[in-house]
Amino acid sequence: MTRILIIGAGAAGLMAAVHASRGGAAVTVAEHNEKAGKKIYITGKGRCNVTNDCTTEEFLKEVPRNPRFLFSALHWFSPQDMIALLEENGCPVEVQRGRRAYPRSMKASDVTKTLTGICRRQGVEFLMNREARSLETAEDPEGGRPRVTGVRFADGSVIEADRVILATGGLSYPSTGSRGDGYRMARETGHTLTPAEPVLVGITASEAWPASLQGLSLRNVRITLREKGKTLYTELGEMLFTHFGYSGPLILEASCHLPAECGDCRLELDLKPGLTREQLDARVRRELESGGRKQLRNMLGALMPGSLAAAFPRLCGLPGDLPCSQVTGAQREALVRGMKEMPLPMRGKRPVEEAVVTRGGVSVRDVNPGTMESRRVAGLYFAGELLDVDAHTGGYNLQIAFATGALAGARAAE
Repeated sequence: MTRILIIGAGAAGLMAAVHASRGGAAVTVAEHNEKAGKKIYITGKGRCNVTNDCTTEEFLKEVPRNPRFLFSALHWFSPQDMIALLEENGCPVEVQRGRRAYPRSMKASDVTKTLTGICRRQGVEFLMNREARSLETAEDPEGGRPRVTGVRFADGSVIEADRVILATGGLSYPSTGSRGDGYRMARETGHTLTPAEPVLVGITASEAWPASLQGLSLRNVRITLREKGKTLYTELGEMLFTHFGYSGPLILEASCHLPAECGDCRLELDLKPGLTREQLDARVRRELESGGRKQLRNMLGALMPGSLAAAFPRLCGLPGDLPCSQVTGAQREALVRGMKEMPLPMRGKRPVEEAVVTRGGVSVRDVNPGTMESRRVAGLYFAGELLDVDAHTGGYNLQIAFATGALAGARAAE
């Protein structure tokens, strides 16, 4: 019987265990936390957006970097397979707006209980509070790739295995145990690592005024990210002003396209994406004509939330107490331009500790996409956030973990 040792009992590790044990292998899962699925518990604000009920091609469009690497994994274990697995094992799934799939109970704990339950019924052994330190390998006497033989743990013990699956996660949410241990073990065995950086994270403002709007949520607006005139990202949705700058769904997705060095980037907010410039100009003209002696900041309350209206004239270089009747054509043009191309001054992304996902990790060039096995060490497999793939919000990142874990587990058991 093939002995498979999985390091990490998160989404990728649990799914690897499900499929490896189905393949008839003797499976052990080692986890340095006291319980499995610790990060799963906090996903989707505790509701767990397990996947997105879309096609493979639609899915890959939501993966900004290395999308084709995931084709085999998603073909092997699709979003629909994930939904079926949960429902067949007593965890009904509900698909909501944006095809986001959640457990019907809206409890992330039910997802973890379902996956661990499958594992235990299939004979998977769990070792909790076991911290993996390094991979044990043996050279190939014929000069080929070295082969993994087991894992050494913090207490000095070694567990021997025919196959090892690393599913240790990235650096995001370190409180759940994501500390980058897998990166270190991969590097020590000769793998190339793409530098880790945060994605699906807030963006820090480079000026003070956004913090004055803390708590303001804007819906049905458009965010556009440009670099030297080239559009890197543009989308309609919601954003939020915070004490540090900007957050919300649009900002989190924009962070997936923001380079580590963002000095040449520009973030713009379109407050009225449903109106052309001409239509908005006509609307502003009507409001000004009916405003009379009303101050500009007060008139703008008809076009945007009051807290933003109070700050908006200054952002356009105009006095807030300017009477509407005295606004010139050039000033009106500045107002329209500001509403359609409002610059959001930014310094860069928030720290990786605040990110939903870590970008970077084991280079996909070092991994066989059809098996998730290392091209450098025989018998070693990678799954989940440890790999250099990430996606937008909407259940895509959890599905990446589930799909790569499923494929790694199935192939390791063969």
